Amino acid sequence: MSSTTQAPGAPSSAEEAIRIAQVEIRPAEGLALVAGRVVRLSVREFELLAALAARAGHVVARDELFSNVWGRALRRGDRSIDVYVHKLRQKLEAASPGWSFIHTHVGFGYRFAPEPVAG
Repeated sequence: MSSTTQAPGAPSSAEEAIRIAQVEIRPAEGLALVAGRVVRLSVREFELLAALAARAGHVVARDELFSNVWGRALRRGDRSIDVYVHKLRQKLEAASPGWSFIHTHVGFGYRFAPEPVAG
């Protein structure tokens, strides 16, 4: 579940902070925080996180993510989306051990849903 906040006269919804569980994404600042700590992300990783968080709880197809973040169609055999999801997943989980943030749905895509790791 996502919630956004907007003060009167604040920028449009594209600029609103996105808060999901312990993750906060501030698009206007290019800033991502996990458990209150800044997570250093590349521009591409940040855009990928924002795209996934905008559809939190839903599986987003690889080709849709690629199109939204890279601005072009995903070519057959291109694994760059998977590489970036892997990097992003590592950084988020390093910032908050014991939590899982991005879930793979083989053959479909990825789902952003922060949850504690069982065990």
